[in-house]
Amino acid sequence: MEALEHPSPLVQLINTLLAPLHLHAPDHLVFSALICLIVLALGLAIRPSLSVASPGRVQIVLEDIVGFFVSSIESFMGPRGRQFLPMLGGLFVFIWIGNMMGQVPGLGAPTSNVNVPFACAITLWLYYHYQGVRAQGPVSYIKHFGVMPGVPIVMAPMIFVIEIISHFSRVLSLTLRLFGNIFGEHLVVLIIASIVPFLLPLPIQLLGLVVGTLQAFIFLVLGAIYLAAAVTVGEHHEELG
Repeated sequence: MEALEHPSPLVQLINTLLAPLHLHAPDHLVFSALICLIVLALGLAIRPSLSVASPGRVQIVLEDIVGFFVSSIESFMGPRGRQFLPMLGGLFVFIWIGNMMGQVPGLGAPTSNVNVPFACAITLWLYYHYQGVRAQGPVSYIKHFGVMPGVPIVMAPMIFVIEIISHFSRVLSLTLRLFGNIFGEHLVVLIIASIVPFLLPLPIQLLGLVVGTLQAFIFLVLGAIYLAAAVTVGEHHEELG
């Protein structure tokens, strides 16, 4: 794939600036940093125009988007889901911009490098476990991996092992789903463009816009589901008990 891709001018510029320091920044790291700068610049640009009394068009659109995210999260978690919007929404924005950058000439999708999806997955994994411990306490949270309502206590050790494997597999699943879809789409575009350039890759690129958005939303939804299970399982146990 590297042979088919053209070097990014931005990455070349950054590495030229870093050369005196004997440092080298890989493409996905440069593009990830660029996403953070884009979000920061947009936030600083929009902030002065925000108003409760007379919101502008941009604010109305952003409020509608945030409202959609909140309703999606609350459909899995109830009213408490709103407090997790910063993390889940932040992951969505990062992943979505990263996916879309792959469609911009001279840039690339950092999510097509397995390290970036893995970083997003492990961040979400650690976050929902932290929230689970915070909501239930460490002992109760660890206990729910093995002790389940209606299941004989003698099966607790086996269930505990199965649950641990299941939770670790979530990191692999989140990583490979995002990486596979974005990497595969860009690989197809690069192969087609190397054979028949110009118009033929366009339908695949348009499909990539849909796939990139869908994958970011799936990450958000799965994050809400994992958080719901982590912070509410204690309540379920009490209700069933």
